[in-house]
Amino acid sequence: MEAFAEVWAATGLARISSFGQLVMIPVCLVLLYLGIRRRFEPLLLVPIGFGGLLANVPGVDIAGPDGFLGIVYASGVANGLFPLLIFIGVGALTDFGPLLAHPKTALLGAAAQFGIFSTLLGALALSSLVDGIDFDLGDAAAIGIIGGADGPTAIFLASRLSPELLGAIAVAAYSYMALVPIIQPPIMRWLTTEAERSIPMAQLRPVRQAEKIVFPIIVLLACALLVPDATPLVGALMFGNLLNECGVVDRIAGAAKNELINVVTILLGLAVGSKLAADAFLTVETLGILALGLVAFAIGTASGVLLAKGMNAISKDPINPLIGAAGVSAVPMAARVVSRVGQEANPRNVLLMHAMGPNVAGVLGSAVAAGVLLALTK
Repeated sequence: MEAFAEVWAATGLARISSFGQLVMIPVCLVLLYLGIRRRFEPLLLVPIGFGGLLANVPGVDIAGPDGFLGIVYASGVANGLFPLLIFIGVGALTDFGPLLAHPKTALLGAAAQFGIFSTLLGALALSSLVDGIDFDLGDAAAIGIIGGADGPTAIFLASRLSPELLGAIAVAAYSYMALVPIIQPPIMRWLTTEAERSIPMAQLRPVRQAEKIVFPIIVLLACALLVPDATPLVGALMFGNLLNECGVVDRIAGAAKNELINVVTILLGLAVGSKLAADAFLTVETLGILALGLVAFAIGTASGVLLAKGMNAISKDPINPLIGAAGVSAVPMAARVVSRVGQEANPRNVLLMHAMGPNVAGVLGSAVAAGVLLALTK
């Protein structure tokens, strides 16, 4: 019996320390289901879900400072390295041609960031109204960035301003990115008429290679002069883009688009999943973050659509207001959703490339917004 008791004490069942661990395991399984079965951002939800399972293994501190996940987290998330490496890969994969061909769509990417700053105020208000929620300015800024629908930016900012809320913020950011095809279409249809959704747009002009090479350099210099706190994110994005566009470093550009971004995505997902431990995740504040994230995403989508409607009213060239919804930086999913909704109204209307302009502008916009928030919270 004594030997049996020792064996039982060594099992995971005997080491379960809280009911929360039993709750978080199904939550992580849901993330895996969404990634595998529903194909919602599988490259991120699968590592995050599995990392969450590892973090909730009873009796083994895998996510602690000396554990496997803890070491990964300290190596690349706590210091902000992994999001920057992801941005190099994203830059290499991004074509800014549609934005250069139609520069005024950059305003739509900027408008979509309105959700970030409105949610910052909402987080501060929620903190004063709800018992058990205590968000300071740094927490509110990190929560607000969810509205940009940019996972790496959300992780980068949360690691700097609110590391204890990183798990909830990252899960909210990537979950809402994955749910773009579900969340955005009702908002887009509610704010537009059938005739507006059917508006055709002229074919974009060809963009010269020289323009694509000069663009990342100009953006970096402008960011360094105007919003220096955003330079790490914007600089990483522009460096990756320059690698791809300059045409003389194909091997390095290929590595950024493939090996680099794939390896870092695995490590980043597992590190984020390590923050899904029951004691840190199952709190009233987490529910508040999830609710605020949804509000931020909805406001960002609506702001882009409404600005596009206003621009269409004064522009000599017709603008389909649906492309404003792509201002959130869920690339390229938001642009695909815009194209699908547009074709429902007019099957011959292909809006994908037009939507990519505000879509890539949204990536830049969320990075700049993160720099502004860093500057405000110093």
